[in-house]
Amino acid sequence: MRKLRVNLGEKSYDIIIEKGIIEKAGQYIKSKKVFVITDENVDPLYGEKFFSSIGGEVKKLVLPPGEDTKSFKILQKVYDFLLQNQISRSDTIVALGGGVIGDLTGFAAATVLRGVPFVQIPTSLLAQVDSSVGGKVAINSPYGKNLIGAFYQPKLVLIDPLCLETLDKRYIADGMAEVIKYGCIRDENLFSQISKSSAMSKIEDVIYTCCDIKRSVVENDEFDTGERMILNFGHTIGHAVENYYNYEKYTHGEAVAIGMYNISLIGEKMGITPEGTAEKIKEVLQKYNLPHALDVDFASLSKAMALDKKNLDSNIHLILLDRIGNAVIRLMPGNEVLL
Repeated sequence: MRKLRVNLGEKSYDIIIEKGIIEKAGQYIKSKKVFVITDENVDPLYGEKFFSSIGGEVKKLVLPPGEDTKSFKILQKVYDFLLQNQISRSDTIVALGGGVIGDLTGFAAATVLRGVPFVQIPTSLLAQVDSSVGGKVAINSPYGKNLIGAFYQPKLVLIDPLCLETLDKRYIADGMAEVIKYGCIRDENLFSQISKSSAMSKIEDVIYTCCDIKRSVVENDEFDTGERMILNFGHTIGHAVENYYNYEKYTHGEAVAIGMYNISLIGEKMGITPEGTAEKIKEVLQKYNLPHALDVDFASLSKAMALDKKNLDSNIHLILLDRIGNAVIRLMPGNEVLL
């Protein structure tokens, strides 16, 4: 078992990484009534294992998989499920699934009854290394990704690496984009390791390293006004690409991969990122079957980029690398970025 503590005062919580932890989740979730939100892919695999570990009353809502689930329509369905079953603020909501389920469930938990405790049990690599930690919860809008959301920390994060054994190869790659991101922005050694050998051969160590980096950043900047912005390396372009294709062509990780490569090209042109950095990123992206080429012109992405959450007035916070392993934040006029 590996354990991390996210120290945020009264909002502090543990991240526990252990094979098979889903089957003993009841040892950690002490609540008379538990509301589980999951999806149609995850429920047949892990639903019963989780439910049998819980001692109290369990209510379950199974949703369709995919990015479309992070919508107002499905959020209303979650609210109806919780309220019809008379949820109280002493109950616990559990997000059992990938990043979509975690984001949606967290936002519902943050807003129903003005806040009900929730637990993250991420089952995808992307959620395990990134989205389950840090308290960013949201749904999508027709105007862009995660534009309706809140900062609401979970009470606990339980990570079971065995879940990755049932994950489709495309979604292993999806999660690897975020792993690569962590190497780029904060850990040159991690970047080197995953470049030279398979990340999956030491996946528990990789998960722990990524969660530890995120823990450190979130502790320093919980509300994303400074250092935490570096976690969005590749995301300004990536989110715009996802939105441009209506979340249908690329997974989140694939879009972020495209974003990391192309923002590094911009960084090189600006003289901030050393020449050859984008090529190094391209090589590791290809190693993990991730795309890098931008197949739409920047002008077409401008509207979505202008609505990015890291923007201020008409300026864009660009997350760039001044070397592999260190990210910097540069505020630039949006029109200059497009040029």
